Amino acid sequence: MSRPGGVPSGAAGHRTARAAHRRVRPGHDDREGRTRAVQLGLIGLGKMGGNMAERVRRAGHEVVGYDRTPGRRDVDSLEALVGALSAPRVVWVMVPAGEPTRQTVRQLGELLEPGDVVVDGGNSKFTDDKVHAEMLGEKGIGYVDVGVSGGVWGLENGYALMVGGSGEDVAKVQPVFDALKPPSPTDASGQAVPGAGFVHAGPVGAGHYAKMVHNGIEYAMMQAYGEGYELLAAVDLVEDVPGVIASWTQGTVIRSWLLDLLVRALQEDPNLEKITGYAEDSGEGRWTVMEAIDHAVPMPAIAASLFARFSSRQEDSPTMKAVAALRNQFGGHSVHAVQSQEVERPA
Repeated sequence: MSRPGGVPSGAAGHRTARAAHRRVRPGHDDREGRTRAVQLGLIGLGKMGGNMAERVRRAGHEVVGYDRTPGRRDVDSLEALVGALSAPRVVWVMVPAGEPTRQTVRQLGELLEPGDVVVDGGNSKFTDDKVHAEMLGEKGIGYVDVGVSGGVWGLENGYALMVGGSGEDVAKVQPVFDALKPPSPTDASGQAVPGAGFVHAGPVGAGHYAKMVHNGIEYAMMQAYGEGYELLAAVDLVEDVPGVIASWTQGTVIRSWLLDLLVRALQEDPNLEKITGYAEDSGEGRWTVMEAIDHAVPMPAIAASLFARFSSRQEDSPTMKAVAALRNQFGGHSVHAVQSQEVERPA
């Protein structure tokens, strides 16, 4: 990608870029009610961020992108990114959650001006949002948190967006949300279904909280599909396991996009022989279970799916060793002994 408008580097370049873009007033409508093209500063152009930038551009808006990787970015620093945008600026942060996001938000707080808005579209914990909003609010800078779902398919299909923040700040980002979200589906009568794929969930923190619960549900769904697959594969009676999974994608009550993706995975590797059964967790499943405990909400399915991921990382589970030993002690059930290996002793 080329630098937007041929923006030169350095302080002079920042002033030139800012002047060149004064004509763009993000979020304003023309006299015919059509949303004008807006600007978006986007930090983090990886698998998600890069596709999001492209989708926003396809909608007719301008994106000024920054990434630590030189080949991906339009500008070479956060200072240059801020300088290339006209006020009121909207800067979307799409970097790994935790300290990378916290550091980026702090830096933006030193560079932006009153009336600008910072959007955190990563998988930050909702408790970080209040801290960021208060820090930026002291400087008159708005803050919006967005839970984003859609993965690598979002470029073509759109992204589901769960948004937290004030109505005023959300309105400044709305043209970008409209570009990113999926097309509105229609009901049986052909009328568009309002709100599908986008929700202003509440004040700051509500967006990431909603995404946290979304991911907890995702854990449980994936676990159920995985267990069903294992049982089908464990019996001799079912001869076409991938075919059975594929048959569930139409007309059944368990059909879903996740199921479609499992079908795709089985088409590429019918016996899943190319991968190991090690499953990471992003943190949001843990936070969901912790919140359930704090609010006394029973979540046995989501909790079990989280713990199943922990079990997947143990090649020889100590827990299952203890279970096997206990079964042997109280019932005389046989155990599988560890195969001894000859150890060469020094002479």
